[in-house]
Amino acid sequence: MRASLKTWWQTAAILLFLLCTLPAAATTPQGDRLLLPERVWTGDGDAAHSGWAVLVHDGAIAAVGPADSIHAPAGAHRVELPGATLTPGLIDLHSHLFLHPYNEMLWNDQVLAEPQDYRTLEAAAHAKATLLAGFTTLRDLGTEGAGFADVSIKRAIDEGLIPGPRLFVATRAIVATASYGPGPRGFRPDIELHGGAQEVSGVDQAMAAVREQAARGADWIKIYGDYRVGPDGSTAPTFTSAELKALVDTAHQIGRPVAVHAASNAGVRMAVEAGVDSVEHGYGASEATFRLLKQHGTAYEPTLTAVDATSEYFQHYVPGKSEPTPAMKEAERAFRSALKVGVIIGNGSDVGVFAHGTNWREPAAMVRDGMTPAQALHAATDVAAKILRQSQRFGRIAPGLAADLAAFGGDPSTQIDALKKPVFVMKDGITYRSPDMTP
Repeated sequence: MRASLKTWWQTAAILLFLLCTLPAAATTPQGDRLLLPERVWTGDGDAAHSGWAVLVHDGAIAAVGPADSIHAPAGAHRVELPGATLTPGLIDLHSHLFLHPYNEMLWNDQVLAEPQDYRTLEAAAHAKATLLAGFTTLRDLGTEGAGFADVSIKRAIDEGLIPGPRLFVATRAIVATASYGPGPRGFRPDIELHGGAQEVSGVDQAMAAVREQAARGADWIKIYGDYRVGPDGSTAPTFTSAELKALVDTAHQIGRPVAVHAASNAGVRMAVEAGVDSVEHGYGASEATFRLLKQHGTAYEPTLTAVDATSEYFQHYVPGKSEPTPAMKEAERAFRSALKVGVIIGNGSDVGVFAHGTNWREPAAMVRDGMTPAQALHAATDVAAKILRQSQRFGRIAPGLAADLAAFGGDPSTQIDALKKPVFVMKDGITYRSPDMTP
């Protein structure tokens, strides 16, 4: 009786949470909307267009162009956005909804001490904060010990139970045996710890893990190609070439692209030679290795903000006051090398290491480290959509694409910090944030 009562209260708490976090909008497109910002940045060029407007009909973009050229249907709701720039909804290609900043709780403690039910509720709150910040799409690269719960978060968003960005999920991530935390380093060897990912050894286990994750709902396969496994704790590849190739080939055979965590030069080269679709981090990669990415058409997500954040937490770095840490300088060098040789660079931040809803920090870091504001916006919109293989669905403001839109005070195509000021957010024609909405 006591156990069933406890279960009832847990279920009631979850339902109450969901009801409290429902969007202040319908879960179906809300009729015709004529959006009237000061300017529109479509993603098809570098400059924003002053005096343009966007007409939204039935969840899709119906028209875009000079305001006086768009003939809105009678009864269309006009949304005035003075001083704002309308852009495609932003995309973050490297997120972890089930993590929160490491200065709140260390990674080990989150994985070992926070129950999965609680972490799932946290992820729902993180998803809402992300959407309201103007990020309408996330690729979530691993639940970090929360099993396949990202598939349920994705379903809850898709079915309108909770507000959040459209998700492309990777479920558990795949790691080489005994190469990823918690443990075995730093913990008693006689204790079996709950892991942060799925461990495999050998080609057969690798292939089986990919097939299991795809069956569970993974849109992408996430692999840890290297980690801190050297005798001195240095970063080194964790899989053999045969294991890595088996992982990638199996994923591609069943239509799943592959993202690989690789921070060392050797790890990045192995990943690219195995045929992966995107490399995450790449801090130690040489210019020659980035030329290999360029040759293979492999995308790169630099996750500069993850290094900024850990430098703040653990090395007392103060933005705007301190000298960049050695890790930050290494990440900047890698980013500038990739930019120089023309690698496909998508906006991927590793948010979760830092606070959800502050995803704007990655485009700002990319501008700080060498991109123009327009390049950073492309990385977070049309380029990111291409990496996701979704260019025909979203990523630009063009007739026929989904009405995934965001507006920011100022003009982020010339001043990237304008992304800090979202004033309007729409996904699939549903408005989640607007000046004419009650907070």
